[in-house]
Amino acid sequence: MEAIVPYLTFPGNAAEAMSFYAKALNGEIVMSQTFGESPMDSKPEDAGKIMHAVLKAGPLMIMASDANEQHPVQNGNSVSLSLNFTDEETIEETFQALSEGANITMPLQDTFWGAKFGMLTDKFGIAWMFNHDKEPQEN
Repeated sequence: MEAIVPYLTFPGNAAEAMSFYAKALNGEIVMSQTFGESPMDSKPEDAGKIMHAVLKAGPLMIMASDANEQHPVQNGNSVSLSLNFTDEETIEETFQALSEGANITMPLQDTFWGAKFGMLTDKFGIAWMFNHDKEPQEN
């Protein structure tokens, strides 16, 4: 089995969101196709919407699409994307980048369980968790 790949659905701004995530996560959009570019039957108003997009940032992959009339999107709080980091510099840079226009629900901080951790809901309504397990300090 391979890693779970988050699939995000947006209410018409998937291209903007994926571009934002590519920049914030230092990745690239490796595939993006609109409904109008696909052989699927679609309504004219959906032609410019994203049918499927793939972002890769190192081993991380995120897929996304825009909702349409047949499959509307409902923003909720039942899914969070958890990013695990191997160093403090990268967690701080990524937290800062995704913080643009976000609601920070827990500032990035050292925790009692030995990690640097933070949470935010980005400007597109997606909840993110940031974690860096620190090395135990010797006494």
